Amino acid sequence: MSDSWEYSLYIPTDPRAVTVCRRTLRLVLTLHGLGRIVDTAELLGSELMSNVVLHTKGPACLRLRFRDGILQIGAWDADPEPPAPAPALEELGEAENGRGMALVRACSDLWHWQPLSRMGHRGKLVWCELNAA
Repeated sequence: MSDSWEYSLYIPTDPRAVTVCRRTLRLVLTLHGLGRIVDTAELLGSELMSNVVLHTKGPACLRLRFRDGILQIGAWDADPEPPAPAPALEELGEAENGRGMALVRACSDLWHWQPLSRMGHRGKLVWCELNAA
């Protein structure tokens, strides 16, 4: 088994695509022997892809990258605008919305975003990392 790998899953901006991404992420991690981080990774991937589906139009992509014991989960979309800053969970109080990036911030070891063009579209990649060691 290789120490590094990468998968990309291009999706339509359709709410059902989040379920496809979540199940794909679980399958890939299980097949690579990373079952111990599946639940957290599934939560993070779902939050990132839900934001794409809810807040952008056009093509989108789930990207999984594993290297040196670190899993990077990325959500690419064709909207070049940066994501809203991620508040801490305790800052949200009783708010019913806006918890997605706060969960990503709280549950990942690192998160960030970067401009990234794909398929002829300017866009961005919002990603987070999990230490799998």
